Amino acid sequence: MSEPRRIIVGISGASGAVYGARLLQALRELGGVETHLVVSSAGWLNLRHELDMDRPAVEALADRVHKVADIGACIASGSFAAHGMVVAPCSMRTLAAIAHGLTDNLLTRAADVCLKERRRLVLMVRESPLHLVHLRNMATATELGAIVCPPMPAFYQRPTSVGEIVDHSVARVLDLLGLEHALAPRWQGLQEAI
Repeated sequence: MSEPRRIIVGISGASGAVYGARLLQALRELGGVETHLVVSSAGWLNLRHELDMDRPAVEALADRVHKVADIGACIASGSFAAHGMVVAPCSMRTLAAIAHGLTDNLLTRAADVCLKERRRLVLMVRESPLHLVHLRNMATATELGAIVCPPMPAFYQRPTSVGEIVDHSVARVLDLLGLEHALAPRWQGLQEAI
């Protein structure tokens, strides 16, 4: 039997906690994936405020949960064989820390490890509007090897619920991780002539 793919999921304090929770659910549904969760203090606040999810309910979605202050956790080392990491959502504070190598907590340290080990790091940045420092930090993170993937609604699939909009963004992240899924329909092209 092959080893499961290890995916680290970070949830930081931007609005959009639903993306992190739904990503954890989708990874569990796929099977063959071992999830490692780390949540910032503001991330816990948003999970409670936006989704009415308490800590035990969120922790139950992951295989392993690490405290954000536990800088000695396994995910803080490059010798921990992780397939990749997603920060969903990624606050502008977390983006700035990642872009500038500020590893002052486990979430930003794990992201830094992904960059230095040349592993997939997907940042679902959440802010609007953006000012120049936000844009520069996104450019810096991209230059370092991260993939900036804002959860932008796509309407060509004609979603009928917020859940379908969320699933579309999570499906894009699963694609970026190279994980097969059936979370959202694939674009088949326009069926009528323009």
